[in-house]
This record gives sequence, C-alpha cells and structure tokens, in this order.
Amino acid sequence: MGTPATDERPNRPGAVRGPPPAVSAVRRSLTGGQALVLVAGAAVLTGWLWHDGSGCQAALSVAVPTAFLACALWRLALILASGRRGKPQPATGPLPHYTVVAALHDEAEVLPQLVDNLAALDYPPDRLEGFLALEAHDHETIEAAYAADRPDWLSILIVPPGAPQTKPRALNHALTRATGRLITVYDAEDHPDPLQLREAAACFEQDTTGTLACLQAPLRIRRRTRGQNASPFLDRQFAVEYAALFEVVLPGMTRLGLPFPLGGTSNHFRVDILKRVGGWDAWNVTEDADLGFRLWRAGYRLGVLTRPTWETPPGGLHAWLPQRNRWMKGYMQTWGVHTRQPLSLGPRGLLALVMTLGVSLASAAVHAPSVAWVAASVLVAAVAGITPSTPIPALGVLMLGAGMAWVSAFVGAKRAGIPYSLIDVVQAPAYWSLLSLAFAHAAWRLIREPFAWDKTCHHADPGETPTVETTDGSRRPVASPVTAETRRDEPQNPSARRRARASADQNSAMPG
Repeated sequence: MGTPATDERPNRPGAVRGPPPAVSAVRRSLTGGQALVLVAGAAVLTGWLWHDGSGCQAALSVAVPTAFLACALWRLALILASGRRGKPQPATGPLPHYTVVAALHDEAEVLPQLVDNLAALDYPPDRLEGFLALEAHDHETIEAAYAADRPDWLSILIVPPGAPQTKPRALNHALTRATGRLITVYDAEDHPDPLQLREAAACFEQDTTGTLACLQAPLRIRRRTRGQNASPFLDRQFAVEYAALFEVVLPGMTRLGLPFPLGGTSNHFRVDILKRVGGWDAWNVTEDADLGFRLWRAGYRLGVLTRPTWETPPGGLHAWLPQRNRWMKGYMQTWGVHTRQPLSLGPRGLLALVMTLGVSLASAAVHAPSVAWVAASVLVAAVAGITPSTPIPALGVLMLGAGMAWVSAFVGAKRAGIPYSLIDVVQAPAYWSLLSLAFAHAAWRLIREPFAWDKTCHHADPGETPTVETTDGSRRPVASPVTAETRRDEPQNPSARRRARASADQNSAMPG
C-alpha cells in the first residue's frame, strides 16, 4: 500500500480536499439509521417504564454495574497489554524526507520557544522541511515568526482566509505543500524529544505490511514552577490523566491491534496515506480523534512511539474548561460521524470506538451525579445513624471501576516519571466531577456553535527542563538553547539569516 517510507523520491505538492461530507462533521443531521435507533430506543424504554416500572428499574440495576465491571476489566486488559513493549530498533536504511508542521494562532509569546525546540530536532537538515502555518489576519504571530531565529528548513506558510477557521484547515493547507514522505504535527507549547523523528522513521521502515499509517508519540505534562497560570490541583490531575492515556491506554490498544483516537500533536503520518484519506476534517474540532478511526476504516493501522513530547498544562479552570469543552464537543462530533456506518468499522473498530469515545462521553456525563449520589448516601446514613441503603454489590462494582482508574493512573504516572501521591488519589473524584460540567457545556455548544474553536492560551514557561537520551547514550536537556556551537553549518548573524530566508519564505507565504 503506497511507497515505502525510505523511498528517496519526494512527494509532489497537491490539493487536499478533505473527507467527503458523508464521513465529515460538516454534516450535522442524523442519518436514517441513527434516527431510527434513537426513536426506537426511546420508545422501548418509555413503554417499559410505563408498563413495568419496577422491572425496568431492576434491569437497570443490573445493567449499570455490569457496564462498570466491563470498564474495569477493559482497563485491566490495557494495563497488562501495555506492559509488553519492545525497545525500538534504529533505522538501517537512508532516512526519509520529513515534513514538520505547527499550525499556530495567537501564539506570538511562545513562538520563539517553539522554534528553539524544533531546531533541536536531531535529524539531517537536508531531509527536513517545516512550516509554521499561520492565519493571514494574525499579524502579531506572523511578525514574531519572521523575527524568530529559525533554522533554514523552517519556513512561514500563510493560511488564506476562509471557513472554518480551525487548526485542521490550516494543517490541510500545509499538507498541500508537503514534499516529505513522512509528516508530523506539533503544537505551540511542545518540547519534542530530539530523537522522536528518527524513531518514527525507523518504525515506518520496519513496517513490512505497508498498512502502518500513523504513529502517536506519548505526551507528557511538565510541572509548572511559577507564574499566575499555575494551578496545582488541575495541573497534577491533568498530568496524571495524560499519563494514563499515553502510557497505558494507547500502548495497550496498539498491542491488542485496535484503533484509537489520536492526540492533537506529535502524530507522525505517511504522507501518501494521509492524502489518500483526505487529510484532516476541517469541521471537526477534535480532528485527531476522528482521523484515527478514519484511517482504520480505510484499512490502515496505528502505532505508538516511546520518545515523548513534553507540554505545559493549560492552567486554571478558566483555561482548562474551554479546552475540555472543545474535546467533549469534538468527541460528540466524532461519535456522530462514525456511528453513521458503525458496522464498516468491523467488530474491533466498533469495540474501540465504544470503549474510548463512547465510555469517555458516558463517564463524563455520570461522574458528578455518581459522586454526589455516593456522598449523599453516606452523609444521610451517617446523620441518621443507619447503614446506607445503597446495594453492596452495586457499590462494590462502582468502587472497582474507580479503583482500576486509580491503578491505571498510578501505572501511567510511574512510566511517565511524574509524582502520584495519596493526595492525588483522594482529589481525583473532584477532578472527574469537573468533566460533567464540561460535558454539559459541550452539549450546549454543539447545538449552538458546532464549529467554534475554543482556543487554549499558551504562555512561555520553561518550568522543569526534561532530559533526553542522545544517540551516544548520554543525557541532555530537551529544551537546551540552540547555540552557535550546535549550528556550525549556519551563518552566525541572525539578521543576515533572516534576510537570506525572506525570499525563500515568500513563495510558501503566498495564499494558495
């Protein structure tokens, strides 16, 4: 399927039309099948409650604990499967041409930091091309990009005005210009491991089936050390949540041969396959989650890397909530798109869709009510001096589900090298309850503003400087400054370098 990743012939730039409306979030109406299922389900449940309310309640009292038990067993399976991970082997053939894209909007503050981090990537410069994809109206970020001391392979690409104004639309514009065999996407706050591109190239080279379409690098959250944006409670819970997802869930699903929703950054694609499936869905605000299942539907598979990308947490509730609203709204969009033809995903694809997006949405909806129910039951019983009336089996299954979530978080945190204490365990239910707030807000926004992109504000914050292993086995800071000593082959006058690149940027900066 397609040209091997080590083929030295570059891709030709070409138009990317995006997925057709039938498999895109641009279509908002339900299909006939979806409408039929909803109406039939509502009719059956209403009739059952009307004619046999006690029987319906009894059935629900069995179904709900069974669902919690299934989720607990699912987490246990992922924990066990994710532990068997082999060490990646280095590439033996010539390294393929690579395209690096960062789609930025209102990111003038962190752009210089991102440029330094991209410049630190350990990959032959003559096999790299990079684009800072910037919106035409975002003059402040454009000025910061031209003022930054960029490496010669990193150019500025102006995204022409148009709708919707979303990150996936900017990525599709960059994809039309990509000439690399492989392409990766980074966000403004990213600190990628310098050897991440080499590991991805080696994994694609070792794929003998031609079906490996994408590799997801683990995202790890750096602890903030100062600044008004720090929120100890949210930052720590956010970091643990990422650790459970990227160190346990995704590796486990990869080991089980299942598709999964991609992260919004640090995914590495084969360009020919990505163009074949239409690139990113510009109308989906979680284009990453959608693309993982769309690649699977097209007959391709996903994998994971071991070299991480470090990010800063969003900060306080004012920053965390809009970001989570967008994720929840995008999950709803993606669920709606891929349940139009659920059987075409196959049994494994459908299982993965239900256990990732479906469970995420359902659990977000019931977290706060469940915590409130348990707390109220215990409180009322304590005040009245009686034993709680909650059925012991139901409460046991509920605690089993929460327990497996804690175990998954503990395992992920240990693998990611981040702290996870008893205080974090006790605080977790409060964090989970906030997901219910995000769910309710996202459902409302899906109706009123389905394509609005809730922008996450990023701030320059060096925080803790993580270290990485280099090719000679030593360790150095991942965000170490790029000095003249590490760029001997480049002119030492930044102004001269910027002037020399200006003419080269003009072609890529022209709207097209």
